[in-house]
Amino acid sequence: MRVPALLLIMLTAACAGPPAPLQQVMGPSEGPTGGAIRLAGEGEFTASDTSAIAYDRKLAPKGAQGSAHVESADGKTRTTLVVEGLLPNRHYGAHLHDKPCGKKPEEAGPHYQHTAGEVSAASEVWLDFTTDGEGAGRSTARNDWVLDPAKLPGSLVIHAKATKTSGPEVGTAGDRVACLTLKKVS
Repeated sequence: MRVPALLLIMLTAACAGPPAPLQQVMGPSEGPTGGAIRLAGEGEFTASDTSAIAYDRKLAPKGAQGSAHVESADGKTRTTLVVEGLLPNRHYGAHLHDKPCGKKPEEAGPHYQHTAGEVSAASEVWLDFTTDGEGAGRSTARNDWVLDPAKLPGSLVIHAKATKTSGPEVGTAGDRVACLTLKKVS
């Protein structure tokens, strides 16, 4: 299993200069529950484990893996996705979804929306990324709202195409390729 390699990539990327976690940038958190909300999901994408599942082995080959982290506090939500082992030099879409991953792609439900019915990068979490020559990629989204503790996203879904940013299909990103179930962490 290559999870230690993913951890090394994440630590290396963190040392390269991405912003510090929200709790360090903003100090003590004051979310709707008086504290930060943290969600995480990670693992190697398999054909059967719904904590990290591959739906399309052509676009998420055997050995591909991912790690997603969401931190919501003090009026902001920051979501980070790190992947490796996907197809090299390819653009993928990625979004938070309402429900945990399931055996079938549609079981993760629709995109998580902060404002119900609003399809936009301001209301949803869009994490499109392009992989490098090794199939690794990283994306971070920052939103100016906190997660509702009564309605947390259940998963992060990687899609086959870039997210459409305009027109009648705004917010769509093609078929679901892989999924990470998100769980609350302390």
